[in-house]
Amino acid sequence: MDTELFIARRLFGGRENKEHLSGRIIAIALTGIALGMTLMLLAVAVVTGFKKEIRNKVTGFGGHIQVVNFDTNLSYETAPVSCQQPFLSRLASIGNIRSVVPFATKPGIIKTGENIQGVVLKGVDNTYPWEFFKTHLTQGKIPSFQGERSPEVLVSENLCALLRLKTEDTLYIYFINENERIPRIRQFRISGVYRTNLQEFDNLFVIGDLRQVRHINNWDSLQISGFEIMTADFSQLDATTMRVRESVTSYNTEPGSTLRTLSVRQKFPQIFDWLSILDMNVWVILTLMVMVAGFNMISALLVLILERSRMIGTLKSLGSPDKSIRRIFLYLSGFLIARGLFWGNLLGLALFYLQKFTGIIRLDPASYYMEIVPVHLTLGQVLALNGGALGITLLMMILPTLYISRISPDKTLRFD
Repeated sequence: MDTELFIARRLFGGRENKEHLSGRIIAIALTGIALGMTLMLLAVAVVTGFKKEIRNKVTGFGGHIQVVNFDTNLSYETAPVSCQQPFLSRLASIGNIRSVVPFATKPGIIKTGENIQGVVLKGVDNTYPWEFFKTHLTQGKIPSFQGERSPEVLVSENLCALLRLKTEDTLYIYFINENERIPRIRQFRISGVYRTNLQEFDNLFVIGDLRQVRHINNWDSLQISGFEIMTADFSQLDATTMRVRESVTSYNTEPGSTLRTLSVRQKFPQIFDWLSILDMNVWVILTLMVMVAGFNMISALLVLILERSRMIGTLKSLGSPDKSIRRIFLYLSGFLIARGLFWGNLLGLALFYLQKFTGIIRLDPASYYMEIVPVHLTLGQVLALNGGALGITLLMMILPTLYISRISPDKTLRFD
């Protein structure tokens, strides 16, 4: 066995250390490391969970990638494209794509006896994945689009409260087409009510039958606004968007045949820029916690070196070089830091799972867009936090071990 490692293990496991001054200082340092790791885990879990929750809500309304007419701007009044596209078969070769569904949008105005509200009717068909809205459904049921044009729509809880509506109520939406002076009025029936707490979208979208939008826009049975694509791994969104763009690029000269591919980051840049700012907050917290833990351990190690000065003098008199003795205390520091990290992980993960399964800490949905504090952690994040904290703190331990070279054996052993 490595001699330095053997001595470090004996020092680490020695019960008499608790009676020394260094024992109390080390206990304080380990408490700081444990609390620091707990805070780091919770900070990463909360920020990651918040970003994931907001991202899922935004993509739930518009997909990860949209393929639309090149002439379509960022408004919801879209130029039509054909639902029969040659690139659809080529998308199957892109492994990260989970679903491709057609959609169409049409801005309109809901008018009740006393209230008026601008909305967007989003039309989908029976192939649409309803998992997102099923998760956030609070009343009623998901619309059914069997048979003829279905009058059933899905409306947000915010709109229902604003317009004093409920499930099974009749809803009238006014639509205006270009070159038409008289607005078109369509009657719908509220089959279900959803709530995502993302008010910017809850107050805007009414989900209905794709054939209704076609009929309002005077489109034929093959025309749609575009395609929504859901990916399996959001971290590969940019690469997948590039591959989709390569597949759908059209070189036809026929007007209106060119398509444009937009990722959700490009469609809602302000939301994702805001989420990226949260990463800076996490890095500040991690840096502060690691620095505090490092300086606590520097203080503890200096006291430990002073208390073990006689042992250091003995080892030097026996011919041990300073480098070997410094290695002993670096090993010892590693053991102590690992103990602090263990208790920090235990407490941090316990609080993480408590919040994840009970939602004990709640939020104001009007301010935070969700009712409970969301948390999300991966094994990679836990390992990265522990590895980074251990490595950086150990590097900081090199500085106090340099004091060992200043300890003289003749002075430490003079009175032994």
